[in-house]
Amino acid sequence: MLKALFRFTLCLLFFTPFQLFAEKQSLDSLIDNVEPKVIDWRRHFHQNPELSNREFETAKVIAKHLESLGIEVQTGVAHTGVVGILKGGLPGKVVALRADMDALPVTESVDLPFASKVRSTYAGQDVGVMHACGHDTHVAILMGVAEVLSQVKDSIPGTVKFIFQPAEEGAPEGEEGGAELMVKEGVLRSPNVDAIFGLHISSQTPVGVIGYRPGGMMASVDDFRIRVHGKQVHGSTPWNGIDPIVVSAQIINSLQTIVSRQMPLTKQAAVVTIGSIHGGVRSNIIPSQVELIGTIRALDPQMRLDIHQKIRQIATHVAKSMDATVDVDIPMSNSYPVTYNTPELVSHMLPTLHKQAGESNVVLIDAITGAEDFSFFAKEIPGFYFFLGGRALDVKAKDAPAHHTPEFYIDESGMKLGIKSLSNMALDYLKN
Repeated sequence: MLKALFRFTLCLLFFTPFQLFAEKQSLDSLIDNVEPKVIDWRRHFHQNPELSNREFETAKVIAKHLESLGIEVQTGVAHTGVVGILKGGLPGKVVALRADMDALPVTESVDLPFASKVRSTYAGQDVGVMHACGHDTHVAILMGVAEVLSQVKDSIPGTVKFIFQPAEEGAPEGEEGGAELMVKEGVLRSPNVDAIFGLHISSQTPVGVIGYRPGGMMASVDDFRIRVHGKQVHGSTPWNGIDPIVVSAQIINSLQTIVSRQMPLTKQAAVVTIGSIHGGVRSNIIPSQVELIGTIRALDPQMRLDIHQKIRQIATHVAKSMDATVDVDIPMSNSYPVTYNTPELVSHMLPTLHKQAGESNVVLIDAITGAEDFSFFAKEIPGFYFFLGGRALDVKAKDAPAHHTPEFYIDESGMKLGIKSLSNMALDYLKN
């Protein structure tokens, strides 16, 4: 132990500007060399996507790669997650880097030689499967970072923990998963992690640009379900029953007043959206039940709780006024807190991002109502999550395909900055 501390002290005392320059040149060279591999890995994962908690083959590829680098590997974390532990040659803190692995039930329409043709079952339905949110790029980038850092491990003062996380998009109903389960299973312990970094590629942000925000950056999310119970009757005599379809329509309209008339929107943004309605099988039968499924987004914890209460209140009272009843489940299955970037950590790491992207390309952005379960990691320890540009420079923002759509597309030239950013953030955090 004393010998290691002595070596570490010498490193701090005698790390000359020339040595720093040489190290940077070496790291840049390693990143240049790994970039083609990262693109190949990304294409493989894109062509072979897997849904949440079902990332079995993805995990095998990751684990095999980490093992080939001499990194200690843990598998089966939170069902299919993979964790790699790289111990540096000098004592120091522990930093974690995270990538999410799962794809979405979306049928790809992009004409690519490596486009997904995979089909699977989701919520009992046959669906196409696609990396329609860029998680394939996240995995490939972090695999590249692991390769780069493994080649300079003797000079690393501390430990790097690589977290490949399943089910960011939410575990299937009735299952646990994602970052929340990883935290529960102890992924931030043994060794204890001091800080965590993560990125999300963005189809709306131009290649070469990084978007960040200290404090609350992404909204909390809670899905919800409202079951409206009426009385089934023939469609020709609605007065003999209780129509849950009409009740549902009134509930939906009333829910829109929560944000527009009951939330202090000058404080923070919020969203209530109904995304699914199911009820009935024939044109001439009023059904006994209708099911509404939706999502709640909030950037303020108290507003989040207020929205929950108001949804229950509106659904119950509207239904009662029309002789129907309701069951309200909030959350139905998925519930993530606000994604919070520790301001002190952001301030500490911004110079690193400036060096990698250029100061003018590191942009302070507004908070967004999208959500991320990276929030569970950042709730436990200091965290910094940022957006990485993935929009081709010749494509206008208004023409860029949105995430979670069949047209989603990423310019792979943006991935190199992701490798550079995470590699240097890990090293700079541990050294400074």
